Amino acid sequence: MIVKLKNLGPGILFAGAAIGVSHLVQSTRAGANFGLGLLWALVLVNLFKYPFFQFGPRYVAATGESLLDGYKKLGKSVLMAYYIINIATMFTIQTAVTIVTAGLASNLFGDFKTFNVGSKTITSIEIWTVIILILCLFLLIVGKYKLLDRLMKLIIITLTISTIAAVTFALNTTTPISLNQVLPKNTIEITFLIAFMGWMPAPLDVSVWQSLWAIEKEQEIGKVNVKLALFDFNVGYICTLILGIGFLLLGALVMFNSGETFSNSASKFASQLINMYANTLGSWAYVIIAIAAFTTMFSTTLTTLDASPRTMAKTSQLLFKNKTLKMYNFWIVLLFIGTIFIFLFLASEMGLLIQIATVLSFITAPFYAIINYKLITGKHTPKKWQPNKGLRILSWCGIIFLIGFSIWYLTTL
Repeated sequence: MIVKLKNLGPGILFAGAAIGVSHLVQSTRAGANFGLGLLWALVLVNLFKYPFFQFGPRYVAATGESLLDGYKKLGKSVLMAYYIINIATMFTIQTAVTIVTAGLASNLFGDFKTFNVGSKTITSIEIWTVIILILCLFLLIVGKYKLLDRLMKLIIITLTISTIAAVTFALNTTTPISLNQVLPKNTIEITFLIAFMGWMPAPLDVSVWQSLWAIEKEQEIGKVNVKLALFDFNVGYICTLILGIGFLLLGALVMFNSGETFSNSASKFASQLINMYANTLGSWAYVIIAIAAFTTMFSTTLTTLDASPRTMAKTSQLLFKNKTLKMYNFWIVLLFIGTIFIFLFLASEMGLLIQIATVLSFITAPFYAIINYKLITGKHTPKKWQPNKGLRILSWCGIIFLIGFSIWYLTTL
């Protein structure tokens, strides 16, 4: 099947949202700390989350509705539960991804001079955070979905090429490492494993985001059939898997057994990441790694800043009569302000923010897995487009996997 690039969209946006902290920070840390020992976790979590992400574009193409419309059909309490979980996590998620992006921007483009506002010292990272958020806000309010769609295709292509180039060179210039797989044992290692899987390849609520992007795409190019929708999704999903393995390999090949530990400061982390690659692979690699890293995180910052307000506006429309709460611009400005507020107090705790956000995502994953499965296999989805037996079995395995690891983590605290 020949598909024009312009007909791809929601799947590429999924990749843009997914390929971020989970890949650049968590996958690289996993490689640096465990070598290729957590490759099993990366592959399994991608496999077991696959059905629940795929059900988003499948439901939209089959019914013409978003997953949020479907959640309401399952019961208002289901939609309200989603609303509460989303509003409780969206500020932390946005802050976590923006901090990393600001650290990379500071390292790549240079620092600003610090200055004081009353008793508060405004650092370069804080200035970069505001600049990045303003830029993303402007792009989304002015350009809307169409600009987001086009930008993300360029970013994902750039990211894929630069990452593959770096991995290829690392494989040719470093000593091969063991493929022995490991199961973390102590509380710190188990917490890292859960955080690693929480956003690998993405939090499961991204399935809702993608369903709304799919609706936007249909408004742009017309009705999309189920086969094209699933092809578009699979392209994005395969990209996230390949790049996840790529960043794990880079961390393992370049940093494993190096004696280096990553800082929780965004700017120091960015500097460590890029400089260690450059020192090992050669000075030429600095530009490639810097471009790959920054485009990774900018794409995530941009897509998350679009997705959370989009989902909150739609959910509010389905739940409430208040006109303000139904407005996309209201939620994006609120998220913009909330992110800056959290950042000013927790700027030095990048590692803590990422851990909180990713662990919360993993623990809430069974909720999204169960309701997505219930919706796609129930009366609200035409039987013709419901998943086959193999995909249903994989879904049940995924639900057991997500619940099992969540219980294991909670019992180790």
